[in-house]
Amino acid sequence: MSEELRVERRPELRRPALVCAFRGWNDGGQGASLAGGFLARAWGAERFAEIDPELFFDFQATRPHISFEEGTTRRIDWPENGFFAAPLPAAPRDVVLLLGTEPNLRWRTFCGIVTELALELGVELVVTLGSLLADVPHTRPAPVTGNATDPDLIEQLGLQASRYEGPTGIVGTLHNACRVAGIPSASLWAAVPHYVSMTPSPRAAKALCERLATLLEVPLDTSDLDEASEAYMQQVTEAVATDAETAAYVDELEQRVDEIVDEGDLPSGDALAAELTRFLREREEDDDAPDVGSGEH
Repeated sequence: MSEELRVERRPELRRPALVCAFRGWNDGGQGASLAGGFLARAWGAERFAEIDPELFFDFQATRPHISFEEGTTRRIDWPENGFFAAPLPAAPRDVVLLLGTEPNLRWRTFCGIVTELALELGVELVVTLGSLLADVPHTRPAPVTGNATDPDLIEQLGLQASRYEGPTGIVGTLHNACRVAGIPSASLWAAVPHYVSMTPSPRAAKALCERLATLLEVPLDTSDLDEASEAYMQQVTEAVATDAETAAYVDELEQRVDEIVDEGDLPSGDALAAELTRFLREREEDDDAPDVGSGEH
């Protein structure tokens, strides 16, 4: 194993899936990182390994934080990428979580470390979580799109073929590394309202967790996210109400989503995302949509 991988112990796992969530470019509205943290708590996951950050981060771009222990001792907290084991006796498989921050440097080496450990642990499937800023209303469930590149996996899991072309992040690089290593992989993406991009979205986290649980056929109670989702919706609604142009824009998005929904029967996240994409294309000749937040995806 790579010297940059620090392994405390090697857990015994049954047909494990590796679920990855990174803070950074692939984490619009913090939907993916919130989902990853919730999964770790809900499944009682325990850390068993981590990747040394020294060679993978530009500490001027991703700075470590200083904090106090017991109010006296100063401690430096470095950017982390940790592996957590989540045995799930009631499910047909166990789960490994990789939670952390998108590295700044040596992506191919970083992804090689991940795939090498995945092969050693017998990982059968890698699933990455992401959240992107999009023209979706905060008052409706967050649509989730699932895609993959392997034809058999697409058919088996009911996903879409990935046709994206353009800039990528660590998620795209990791999927390429999985392909080279012969590990099936898929990605789930939740859409987050771009007009409140700086507000963490528990609604996107909930949608990702529920879709992941269905995909992996593992039990997961997301009721703890319900209260946070309601508070999020109320907070954003109050902010939107202070700007007439943004409020009108949100009304337009809501009307479009309601047209897609057939008498309250919400379609899959893939179908909803596709319809919203067509909607956006129809609006390309219009003025830019208003934005009451800022951020980068």
